[in-house]
Amino acid sequence: MLSKILSAILLLVGAFLIAGFDHAPRIDQASIENTISDDQPNIIVILADDLGYNDLGFTGSKDIKTPVVDELAKNGMIFSNAYVTHPYCGPSRAGLLTGRYQARFGMESNLDHTPSDPHHGIPVGEKVFAERLQAVGYKTGMVGKWHLGSHSNFHPMNRGFDYFYGFLGGGHDYFPESVQMGIDPYKVPMQENRRVGEFSDYLTTEISRHGAKFVKENQDHPYLLYVAYNAPHGPLQAPQEILDKYKHIEDRDRRTYLAMVDAMDQGIGLIVEALKETDEFDNTLIFFLSDNGGPYPEEWCPELDYTSNYPFRRGKVALTEGGIHVPFIAHWPAKIKQGTTFDGLISALDIAATSVAISGATSDALLEGVNLLPYMIGEKTDSPHKALFWRLFEQDNLWAVRTEKYKYFHQPLPNVGLSFFDMQKDPYEKENLVGNQPAQQKELAGLWNEWNKQNINNIHPPYYEYKGLIKKQYQYFNDSLVEASEKRKTYMVE
Repeated sequence: MLSKILSAILLLVGAFLIAGFDHAPRIDQASIENTISDDQPNIIVILADDLGYNDLGFTGSKDIKTPVVDELAKNGMIFSNAYVTHPYCGPSRAGLLTGRYQARFGMESNLDHTPSDPHHGIPVGEKVFAERLQAVGYKTGMVGKWHLGSHSNFHPMNRGFDYFYGFLGGGHDYFPESVQMGIDPYKVPMQENRRVGEFSDYLTTEISRHGAKFVKENQDHPYLLYVAYNAPHGPLQAPQEILDKYKHIEDRDRRTYLAMVDAMDQGIGLIVEALKETDEFDNTLIFFLSDNGGPYPEEWCPELDYTSNYPFRRGKVALTEGGIHVPFIAHWPAKIKQGTTFDGLISALDIAATSVAISGATSDALLEGVNLLPYMIGEKTDSPHKALFWRLFEQDNLWAVRTEKYKYFHQPLPNVGLSFFDMQKDPYEKENLVGNQPAQQKELAGLWNEWNKQNINNIHPPYYEYKGLIKKQYQYFNDSLVEASEKRKTYMVE
């Protein structure tokens, strides 16, 4: 207990020292006794990027074995009806980290990597749940992909994290020799805290090692570690020694993708080993999930056919199950009975709510998730959510609502359109019942409309439109300067 009290003192002193610099967050001046205690568990959130639902051993893959994740699933709780808040990267991460539907603050598109724009990111008024845990003595770390704004306003260390290793954009090449000093976000150097970080190995391994280092260096604190892999998101790149394990897979893209998942599983193993070495494994709650489904070969990207979201339809960008229904597990030996499965509706929003509750941090009405602890320990067996909601900004009529029994949604994709399914009888969306149960459709529409009243319209355009707008602004600025130059009279000297 003494070491934890001393750690809390250091946290508070450090907060005072840096409070005036670079918008660093302040830690509340609560008494140390109320800030930290022996029963605060560590929390690790592991997020895969574009992982196919069926591309893990425990979800049924025959192509790959993922022994580390499979062991966590076997000895923890599998949530069989778990969803993210959006079918692609940035918005999904915004929902997870704030514990709020991202439509509440108009962040429904993937952001561009623009370090010069102080407005292009997760709004500074929104509280990342790491900030809440800082206030009760947690040491907070993040490794991997941020994708929530590249200006210093949005830097992870200004949004609740004491430590950061990774990159700020939406993706990155995986080998260190790709690094260049330029503007391509996929080739920028890694950052460690606010400086250039080491990058000498395969990126997934590098992220994992820094995560394991954080665990070892903070064993005297309760801590939150957010491990945001960019794997197995493209570009498809993997170490040769892992590729060789899958040489029997004929399709080159599929082979490389599986090797990337394998490397991620091995990397998670490094973090698990660090937990065991520090004797923190039993009292650490580990969440594992993907930010959305694996890519699917839609008509505008037919080459993206290397993932499997079986048994669900379609994948990333779709409101069908393949896009938003993700593998999701919780592992906590001190609390969760081994080998359990929970069938109620679960949301990525619940990670923030659960973390806040078990840490003793302050909650409020802004958090929209549910504390899963009573469900994880068997005190509750009902569904944590009666309804879940989705909204996409690309058109005015892209939406979905899922209750315990039904799912009603609209998206103009081939063989999708307006859809209504009985999810208890037809969880794989094979028989579209739209029009057959008008009363139930009306009920779900009413639920969605009520939810949407609390939303605002999307603010940030997608990165490709944003780039076009910036290009036009630079052109306008340059044209104005040229025009002003031409209007000035030249002068002569005597």
